Amino acid sequence: MKLGARIFKTGIAIMVALYVAILAGLEPPMFAALAAMFAIQPSIYRSVQTILEQVQANVLGAVLAVIFVLTFGHEPFVVGVVVVIAIAIIMRLKLEPSTIPLAIVTIIVIMESPSENFIEFAALRFVLIIIGVLSAFLVNLFFLPPRYETKLYLKIVNKSEHINQWITLFMRKDANHSALKKEITAINESMVKLENLYLLYKEERNYFMKNRYSKARKVVLFRQMIATTKKALFLLKNLERREYELYQMPEKLPTLIRLQLERLTAYHDRILLRYSGKVTHQANDEMLTEIQEGKEELTEYFLELYEYKEVDRAQWLHILPILTHIIEYEEKLQHLDHLVDTFFTYHQKENQVTIKEPEE
Repeated sequence: MKLGARIFKTGIAIMVALYVAILAGLEPPMFAALAAMFAIQPSIYRSVQTILEQVQANVLGAVLAVIFVLTFGHEPFVVGVVVVIAIAIIMRLKLEPSTIPLAIVTIIVIMESPSENFIEFAALRFVLIIIGVLSAFLVNLFFLPPRYETKLYLKIVNKSEHINQWITLFMRKDANHSALKKEITAINESMVKLENLYLLYKEERNYFMKNRYSKARKVVLFRQMIATTKKALFLLKNLERREYELYQMPEKLPTLIRLQLERLTAYHDRILLRYSGKVTHQANDEMLTEIQEGKEELTEYFLELYEYKEVDRAQWLHILPILTHIIEYEEKLQHLDHLVDTFFTYHQKENQVTIKEPEE
């Protein structure tokens, strides 16, 4: 079992909140711990971005809770009504959805305060909630800063290699069709998670001017890496969807497609390795001539088949999208290669790659 940084940060935030509440003599300290658990964020930027909104949502929840308890009492029905009203107001104010659970905790904690000296108990419990929020904020700032660059790069490499392996297996007629369909669905879902991870990386801010240009270039690079991987996945989907039509064509066409895809997937792997410094740019240049010649041979032969009497025109049109996606995949790769080359050519002192291989 692998424990992530956010799990450790949650534990540290709860510990800090409990110690602060105990040292301040506030009871019960578990309310501060609950608030810290809900307030922890996946990144420093989101922590800074949401701290004011978390405080606003808590103040809103506390005010509503006090007003309704003084007016209608502590009945469970009243608690439910206050929660609904608070959620509606938070959504209306367009605060972060992540502030809603914490606001609900604040409402419940305050509305369950004893009737005697209610205002005093409510104030103390609100202070406990704020201690938890601030503890989570400080832990986000100073403990275990996330390494999204490494995580994002390794996941992109993993997904790209996985898709390329399936493309190779498919073109060699070695792929299990039911397994391939399941894998395509699973990869689709994992690509959504990959894009969410990219957003977290993009959100992270550099507080030193010398690193900002490098970070901006990396954001563009990773966006293109993901776009290229998605194009490879889309190509795999089209190959799987049009398998019957593809292998009804003359044998030379699937062979040319297989050879061209082997060149492109190898090119894809080399570009990603180039980013982490494992191959030289010259290795990519040597492949471009073969890729260009392969594209010319494939497209010329495919156009010739249009006039071939034994090839049905409708069948030919079904294969056309595959050729289109292969060409678009090549264009994505060339653009990515250009971005990687540019990244290492300009501003060399600022363009530091901080990829670290996972420990075995």
